[in-house]
Amino acid sequence: MQIGVYGSGYLGTVISACLADFGTPVSCCHPDRTRMVEMAQGNIPFFEKNLKEIIRRNVRAGRLAYSTDIESFARKTQVIFLAEDKHDNLADVALRIARLAPKPPILTVVTPAPVGTANALQNTLNAAGVQATIVAQPMFFTDGCAVEDFNWPDRLILGTTSNEAVQVLKQIFHPLVMRGVPVIVTNQATAELVRESATAYVATKISFINEVATLCERVDADAVSLALALGLDKKIAPRCLQPGAGMGGVFVESDLDSISSLAQSHGVSLKVLSAARDVNQNLAERLVEKIAHTLNSVEDKDVGIIGLAFKPNTNSVAGSSSLRLAETLVSRGARVRAYDPVAIPEAKTRLDSSVRYCDSAYAAAEGSDALVVGTGWPEFRALDFDRIKHLLKKPVIVDTKNLLDSTRLRALGFEYVGIGRG
Repeated sequence: MQIGVYGSGYLGTVISACLADFGTPVSCCHPDRTRMVEMAQGNIPFFEKNLKEIIRRNVRAGRLAYSTDIESFARKTQVIFLAEDKHDNLADVALRIARLAPKPPILTVVTPAPVGTANALQNTLNAAGVQATIVAQPMFFTDGCAVEDFNWPDRLILGTTSNEAVQVLKQIFHPLVMRGVPVIVTNQATAELVRESATAYVATKISFINEVATLCERVDADAVSLALALGLDKKIAPRCLQPGAGMGGVFVESDLDSISSLAQSHGVSLKVLSAARDVNQNLAERLVEKIAHTLNSVEDKDVGIIGLAFKPNTNSVAGSSSLRLAETLVSRGARVRAYDPVAIPEAKTRLDSSVRYCDSAYAAAEGSDALVVGTGWPEFRALDFDRIKHLLKKPVIVDTKNLLDSTRLRALGFEYVGIGRG
């Protein structure tokens, strides 16, 4: 299979060279003739560890070619990575390539672009009467480690609804797939948002550790050792990076109060931590707004909540977002009935008598205008939703933990509302 890479900047240079190093013929195209000649000789306008040697090795082997002839490029390459460093002329390039291609190509957008770009490209091509499959595939390179990042990525992300495109790209990245690199297939917008979100998240982590480093200086602590200890905590890994799950637990609030007090006493402002706590505390209001939007209002509505513990497999309700949700619903005029497999006794010590406690999820659903999943107990997935649909006044489920199968529930006739899901 002949692979095409359009772009002669940082992305295009790295991707074309590394793909060729997989043993696959690659053609790199760009209208700048001088740049193409220089790159074919291994002379690139930036330094990147091992990249020059990879280019020269693959050019000598005949696997990597550089061209300014976009017509020939479009005719002989079925899969083309759009890898310009900027997205300014992305639509023009995609349209031109699609028109020149003998059959609809797969155009994989690696160029950093705003969310919605892939969909806009698809619409542009459709409006022009030309066909192509647009895939959003963000890649994550760090200066100085780009070759290593390409060959040992944390994951491959493919934003497309085309099964054919997924299979073709898996074949291209076969060496990585066989190595066990996870492949995440999602829609275009999600794939595009991964790049921006990852950047924002890393920026937040760096801001946090820099704030804490200032505190370390005031209390004679070591920020390097602290960062190592934090980074080895499995709770900071993806396991706890799930939308809708507010942070709770017996020691959370006391720990946060303690570090905030310590920082304040030493004249340090932990802005990131403060913002994180605000987000966590305001989660209940956000969830109530989602419920109110679905029901038009929560006033004088009956709302069933299943799950009161702050997480599954515990009876602790300390810091439970589900409890805060129940309290907020009551304060807004809703009638709340609640069920939890083990946490009701604990919940009764925190909630007043305005909440009606039930002995099953079905009892919580009966006569309610909506059923809310407040805690991600695994057994809730196995509920009889046909029965629940008939028990509810309206077939509405608000899943604050994204626990349930949304496709199945919608097929059953439910209005399913998840968190952070389009």
